[in-house]
Amino acid sequence: MGRVIIRRPVVKLSPNGRRSRLDVLVAEEPLELRVDGRSLAVTMRTPGHDVELAHGFLFTEGVIGGKEDVSTARYCDGVDDSGRNTYNVLDLALAPGVPPPHTGVERNFYTTSSCGVCGKAALDAVRVKTRHSPAGDPVTVSPEVLTALPDALRAAQRVFESTGGLHAAGLFGSDGTMLVVREDVGRHNAVDKVMGWALLTDRIPLAGTVLLVSGRASFELVQKAAMAGVPILASVSAPSSLAAELAEESGMTLIGFLRGDSMNVYTGIERLGDHTA
Repeated sequence: MGRVIIRRPVVKLSPNGRRSRLDVLVAEEPLELRVDGRSLAVTMRTPGHDVELAHGFLFTEGVIGGKEDVSTARYCDGVDDSGRNTYNVLDLALAPGVPPPHTGVERNFYTTSSCGVCGKAALDAVRVKTRHSPAGDPVTVSPEVLTALPDALRAAQRVFESTGGLHAAGLFGSDGTMLVVREDVGRHNAVDKVMGWALLTDRIPLAGTVLLVSGRASFELVQKAAMAGVPILASVSAPSSLAAELAEESGMTLIGFLRGDSMNVYTGIERLGDHTA
């Protein structure tokens, strides 16, 4: 398995002069996802939880509906200059009867760490219809629970503490109980890892949960959350206009700028109950 962190020399400049030392950087490596031997996507990711990432990606793209739709997931042979397996090619075999991905899922360009939608032919290609709409989820969460989540997420970010260079996605119960946290150099990858974990542990649909992301809330992150039936998506930063539009269409509560004791509620404020009066 690839390394999560890389140490390399750096020259630190400050008013006290210059000093050479070792710095810790988050690893970023390509992962090629294949389905039945056919290349489907390449994403730049932080190594780790690759099987979750692959399952989460296929699920949120509508390729699979459950873990039973994948019969095997294995790394293909791929070696570096020293002859070691790079673990950067993962092939998933679909179960008998599961149709292969349609061409709209294919990403013809590399998926970068900052934009998971890059390479889509059109915006409509990512408006995947969910089987688990969050619209009817009656869960409510108090603002006090929500404002405590960013600190809980940061405390669980083990790699971030050493590198400062990772995004995180955390899944919480409505009472603030942490269910899982995943880190990655890409926001969308971190969410895919969480979705893959949920799929593999039979927790889909994710009714009654809050998904918190450490960066901004993009259209694709809302789409991924909607596919899994997440009723509340919160971000410490801003959502995009399309993210708010899709959240409203999906019946999802979308929260941005969740910092300190304040937040902006863009859609679905009814899930904050009487606490918002």
